[in-house]
Amino acid sequence: MYRTRDGWLLKFDLAGVRPEDVELTIQGCRLTVRGTRRDSFIEKGCRCYRMEIAYSQFERSIELPGDPGRARITTEYQEGMLLVRVQTEAGD
Repeated sequence: MYRTRDGWLLKFDLAGVRPEDVELTIQGCRLTVRGTRRDSFIEKGCRCYRMEIAYSQFERSIELPGDPGRARITTEYQEGMLLVRVQTEAGD
């Protein structure tokens, strides 16, 4: 989470997750990102030997440092990173 001139920037590493498999919700001061990382590169007859990437559902919640109230929230998906901008009226 980064402090910006006009609010906050949150970055989530979502390599291998399709944007349509991500859901963002805000309840009070809590921002939650949830979704599913799917293993789409598996071949028939292939067995897993070792895996460093977790394929399944995930959820991450972050407490924002203040009530976002009427903040403007925008998202951008860039090279496996979900960028969430929370722009407050006066940079609160």
